[in-house]
Amino acid sequence: MPASLLIVEDDDAIAAPLVRAVEREGYDVSRVATGSEALDRARLGGITLVLLDLGLPDIDGLEVCRRLRADGYDGGILILTARSGELDRVVGLDMGADDYLAKPFSLSELLARVRALLRRSASAEPAAVATQPAHDTAPARTAGLRVDAAARRAFVDDEELVLTAKEFDVLQLMDERRGAVVSRETLMAEVWDENWFGSTKTLDATIGRLRQKLQDQRAPVALTTVRGVGFRLEDSTGHA
Repeated sequence: MPASLLIVEDDDAIAAPLVRAVEREGYDVSRVATGSEALDRARLGGITLVLLDLGLPDIDGLEVCRRLRADGYDGGILILTARSGELDRVVGLDMGADDYLAKPFSLSELLARVRALLRRSASAEPAAVATQPAHDTAPARTAGLRVDAAARRAFVDDEELVLTAKEFDVLQLMDERRGAVVSRETLMAEVWDENWFGSTKTLDATIGRLRQKLQDQRAPVALTTVRGVGFRLEDSTGHA
């Protein structure tokens, strides 16, 4: 089943060729022109990746990104915008975006970014807003935190963690090396890619969201920062 992409762009002159280019790649594409429409469509589920313009007529795209994540949308978000400053990029990534492409951009670069994000998504399966019920397919790990790499799902006891694609990738890598320090360079290279030239603040933002989700779920692990080196996922004794 093809990946389902949602293009959020109010400018018809930009949206029309963008839709055609993405459809030629074989993806299922829908397009909306406002932030409100984007939120409503995402709540219906089935969207793998959102291509999100920031300059929308009703709601700023950064706020749309924040609300998507707050609603539980865990698919990819690629921001498309004329705002090319580093501060804008960092804010967008802090809000939960997975990547950021400044206008003007070439369609070939856009499609490469789309393919990269889909490779890192849940095997390009449509992402749903609602949390799916936990199954017993996740392999057992110690003390309640279970990470199923094949299904791209993570659980604390019987409750599934709702994670974005990047959050899952970070958790999976940290879980594979539980107890060991994973360097910032390793995380950036393996979770993003070796050609990533953006600010590493996106890693800090992802770690922060993941740490909060683990705490909210009372996971029996601690995601700690090792200053100047990286991060470590280790078992804790505070799980009740």
